[in-house]
Amino acid sequence: MSSRRRTLLKVIVLGDSGVGKTSLMNQYVHKKFSQQYKATIGADFVTKEIQIEDRLVTLQIWDTAGQERFQSLGVAFYRGADCCILVYDVNVRKSFDTLDNWHEEFLNQASPTDPKTFPFILLGNKVDIDGGNSRVVSAKKAMEWCASKGNFPYFETSAKEDYNVDAAFLHIAKLALANDHEQDIYFQNIPDPVPESDGGRGGCAC
Repeated sequence: MSSRRRTLLKVIVLGDSGVGKTSLMNQYVHKKFSQQYKATIGADFVTKEIQIEDRLVTLQIWDTAGQERFQSLGVAFYRGADCCILVYDVNVRKSFDTLDNWHEEFLNQASPTDPKTFPFILLGNKVDIDGGNSRVVSAKKAMEWCASKGNFPYFETSAKEDYNVDAAFLHIAKLALANDHEQDIYFQNIPDPVPESDGGRGGCAC
């Protein structure tokens, strides 16, 4: 029945090495947390099925290596992404300072149809550490950054304590679905194709 539509959403998780991207995914999908830090090599993904209203949604969550030497994974990894989760560690200033680079990198590689409306979300992770005493990036600063990018949603999370993890992933999934729905409507209204010879809009045809 059409009332049980199934949707696959490709979710990309980006951020510096060690900010807790893999831990957040493992907590969300497997409800597990490990103190052992193991750098992600290349890219990896996990899936989780959730229900949002009348839709069965399969989230395909892609985890990238934060190290620069793996950033050449590039286009194949980013292509087809429905939303992007940017993660930084509230206790490490550099991981916050590089968010601009990650955001830029994503837009360059994924080339979304409309960069201004593409669903992003920012997670300030590891808020549990030292009872919050060692944090160097305030929530206010993070929200100012989000506002400067067009009001990205912001969540403070702890993969270790399972704080706000489900809420953050559910929020981005809903944003991606809403964006997906708008795209569907947009595509339904497209007139008959015009011959390519008229030049059309520039850009890659791939």
